Amino acid sequence: MELNSDIIGDAPQWAWVLIVYGLAIAAALALHAGAWRLFEHWAARGSLFRRALVSRSRRPARLAALLAALGIASRIAPLAPQPAAILAHAGLIGVICLVGWIALVALKVWAVAYSRRFKIDVEDNLVARKHVTQVKILQRVAAVLILVVTLAAALLTFEGVEKIGISLLASAGAAGIIAGLALQPVLTNLIAGVQIALTQPIRIDDAVLVEGEFGRIEEINSTYVVVKLWDWRRLVLPLTYFIQNPFQNWTREKAELIGQVILHLDFAAPVEAIRSKLTQVLADTPLWDGQVANVAVVEATERAMQVRCLVSARNAGDVFDLRCLVREKLLAWLSEEHPEALPRERMSAVCLPGEDQPAPPVPQLGH
Repeated sequence: MELNSDIIGDAPQWAWVLIVYGLAIAAALALHAGAWRLFEHWAARGSLFRRALVSRSRRPARLAALLAALGIASRIAPLAPQPAAILAHAGLIGVICLVGWIALVALKVWAVAYSRRFKIDVEDNLVARKHVTQVKILQRVAAVLILVVTLAAALLTFEGVEKIGISLLASAGAAGIIAGLALQPVLTNLIAGVQIALTQPIRIDDAVLVEGEFGRIEEINSTYVVVKLWDWRRLVLPLTYFIQNPFQNWTREKAELIGQVILHLDFAAPVEAIRSKLTQVLADTPLWDGQVANVAVVEATERAMQVRCLVSARNAGDVFDLRCLVREKLLAWLSEEHPEALPRERMSAVCLPGEDQPAPPVPQLGH
């Protein structure tokens, strides 16, 4: 659609171009303002997702309305065919990109609104970690798909790219092999991300033992996982690592753990007294969850015996601290009350012919 020459009259062409574009911009802004008032009224009594979506997509929608109006004005204004086509094409690409932007905003708002329903900073957070992990991974996968679709839609507006796409479809076998080889790392990580989101071998805040290091899952991104180690270092691993390699997940089903304390003691150690002392130590600390407390002799060598103390706690951090506490308390108590229970080196003297009987050796405490 173009303006008739009788309507234009003797006015300069640039003046009519400015008038057409000015009217288009004014109409777009007015239409956007009116429509957004209706949207805000609609979202005022709605859910958090609806309110956040309307609030965050206001500017992208305004820009999309302006681009659409400029594209329509380019067909009406008295411009040469080539500049008008270029402006209209640019406006179309802008609208496509803004639609993708709004889709990303909507995806992020949904993810944030859904994740707020769950808290992972509580003691029993297994269900919360499960949902938060799924949301984070699926959000990143969906964001990649939105970007790919938006880019493809923008490129397909060019005539040459469309012809290339048709020719690629005609030779889909070779093109598929080439594309598969080129995009293998990206596709592998995307598939691994979806698999982790669905099967969940790991979750956010899981306690894991990986590559000989203990830490917690801090981030799960679209291509890698960040593990925060016990000494605050970060171990960065690809997503595929947790699909293809074995590792230990200490909080897969629940956070409670059992820890063991091994004591190497002399055969004269009072095992029953150690059981009583362990019960007393556990009763005086909030680290113990009240479930497991056990003492047993699990090994005996020619020099000493191994006494194993089993204790339980609510999470991996507490069980580590509880093991250290039990070890310290029991060793200090044995040193003060039962020093004969500590490992000792036993020696015996042999009297040679013609020598007096030597005095019996003094037992030496082991180090």
